[in-house]
Amino acid sequence: MICKLGRFTLVTLLAAAVAPSLSAAVWKLDPSHSAAQFAVRHLMVSTVRGQFEKISGTVNYDPANPEAASVSIEVEVASIDTRNAKRDDHLRSADFFDVANHPVMKFESTRVRKAGDGKLKLTGNLTIRGVTREVTFDVDGPAPPVKVRDGQRSGATATAVISRKDFGITWNRAIEAGGVTVSNEVHITIDVEMISSE
Repeated sequence: MICKLGRFTLVTLLAAAVAPSLSAAVWKLDPSHSAAQFAVRHLMVSTVRGQFEKISGTVNYDPANPEAASVSIEVEVASIDTRNAKRDDHLRSADFFDVANHPVMKFESTRVRKAGDGKLKLTGNLTIRGVTREVTFDVDGPAPPVKVRDGQRSGATATAVISRKDFGITWNRAIEAGGVTVSNEVHITIDVEMISSE
């Protein structure tokens, strides 16, 4: 009886010790300190950069168990800003993002794996213009949480390269010598700051 009680007590104590490190906290993106940015070659001679100003999302993340993390992010496409109003209107049109019919871009993670000290590979489903493709982001972070008055904060930067053609964004215009106006290759950078009240 004592032996059974002792074994039960040991198992209970071990479970209690392990549980906190495995329970992921829910982190919310802080829109004022987060940004979804992109860069694309123009005329194949320069790079045009822009961002989407309205981004939101949640991250289930435990620093002790990063591979169990999950990420959900939404971006309001109409909030695009490339510092040129005429170009922004064109990007909102059916030639590009077709904001009237597809107002939101989404990313839902499916798996996470370590890629070195302080680095992760984040794979998931990216939906743009109603088309969903699997994309893997290289993640730098998340940074060790910092305690503040409203809870804890952490941050990370995720980068990926996609082809806009894969998402049905095919508009282009030929130029001299067989070139094109806009590259199909788009570089994405997402900087996030997350906050948790736990």
